[in-house]
Amino acid sequence: MKADPSAEPRNALEQGNTPEPRNTPHARNTSDPDPDPDPDPGLGLAPLAGPRRLLRAVVSRIPLPLRGLRSRLLISFVLVAMASSLGTGALAFREARTGVLQQSQDSVINRLRASVEAVAPAVPHAPAASDLQWTVNQIIHDNRLSGWRVMATYGDRRAYAPTPRFTQPSPEMLRSVRTRRAAVFQRVNVDGGPRLLVGMPMTYTADEDQVQRLSGVVMYLEVPQTAEEGYVEAMVSGIERATLVALCLAVVLALLAASGVLRPVRALRGATRKMAAGRLDVRLEVTGSDELDDLSRSFNGTAAELERTVAELRRLEARGRRLVADVSHELRTPLAAMTAVTDVLDQRVEGETGEALRLVSEGTQRLSVLVEDLREISRFDAGAARLNRDDIDLAESVRRTVASRWRPEEVELRLPAPGELRARVDPRRLDVVTANLVGNAPRHGEPPVLVTLRGREDRTVLEVTDNGPGIAEEALPHIFERFHKASTSRTAS
Repeated sequence: MKADPSAEPRNALEQGNTPEPRNTPHARNTSDPDPDPDPDPGLGLAPLAGPRRLLRAVVSRIPLPLRGLRSRLLISFVLVAMASSLGTGALAFREARTGVLQQSQDSVINRLRASVEAVAPAVPHAPAASDLQWTVNQIIHDNRLSGWRVMATYGDRRAYAPTPRFTQPSPEMLRSVRTRRAAVFQRVNVDGGPRLLVGMPMTYTADEDQVQRLSGVVMYLEVPQTAEEGYVEAMVSGIERATLVALCLAVVLALLAASGVLRPVRALRGATRKMAAGRLDVRLEVTGSDELDDLSRSFNGTAAELERTVAELRRLEARGRRLVADVSHELRTPLAAMTAVTDVLDQRVEGETGEALRLVSEGTQRLSVLVEDLREISRFDAGAARLNRDDIDLAESVRRTVASRWRPEEVELRLPAPGELRARVDPRRLDVVTANLVGNAPRHGEPPVLVTLRGREDRTVLEVTDNGPGIAEEALPHIFERFHKASTSRTAS
């Protein structure tokens, strides 16, 4: 009898002979309900509305410093480097592990085949138990430094060497090795250690047809693979170190890339802040032709156009102020003459002509006041107006203003005691402001008119109330705009 030297080793477990348990992903049952169904199909929501809401909720919980561009670039580089390192390491580990185990397996099978071929001629066709024991002892003697365990079987007979302790092969391996003329193998875990089981049948050649047939004798070999396991663990350690180095390099590259990207972004931020502060002549330096440089060019163009537009608006505004000042100045002299003439005629002419002259006199006086207000406004706009401040009694100033223009029954005063409220103000302008506020109450409202003056911490409040309809809510934001009309149907403010 002899071992079949031409037969290739085969795996005894055709359905997937893997020695170590592995975690394999389970296929999802297509009949299971969708884990994130559309909450309301009738609303027309997108199928990814749920994941998008979840993503937004997760992002909203991230601290603000981690949402910056630098953090996102750093995280992206680290994730890409980690995925690349783990993917490359997994592929390299799989190929190297397969190569190490395949080389070890082929070496063991070849040595077992050589040992079986050496003892096969001395084994009878129907070996006794002693023949089987001699066979396994001879194989162990030839490979005494390899740590082998050998078992020989013939029917119900068994022989073991060096000890009866032998891992029982699986039923699939036993069935395969009894029906084939090729060596089969199986990797198993015994007491936490990897082992290789090899089964090899002995064959003999019939004289009449020279065909090799199975003799019924099968040799089983159990070999520890601790050395191979050590090689695999060394590969895992190497992959871990390489992944750590790749992550460190990714962090360095991410910081360099972030610095290169954020430098023009910071310059743009600083330029926008300067522009917001009024420096419209700020410009960015453009040295390249990438997207950020295009953004800088766009910013420079926008800043130049904005500077030109603002300069034009300021020029037009200055021209308008000069026009108002010139017109009011030119009107002041003829209006003064007209006022003097109407005053004289108003005193001498009676009847209908006198009534008409009085109307002309009132209109001339209003026009004079308007021209004087325009001159005052132009001086404030030009920055030439100065406040002539004086320490006065505010309550006495308000009392004199009201008493000189209205009767006591027309306006009710609620003022503090004399000398209680004093402040440094311009008396003339305070008189104008008070007269305007109090004059609007009987003109646009209804009596009674109440004027209240009181102090509040570091300020003084002058309130004028009446019983009129009040100011429309939509007109309140424009109440201090010049020449604003509360009603567009009116021709006068």
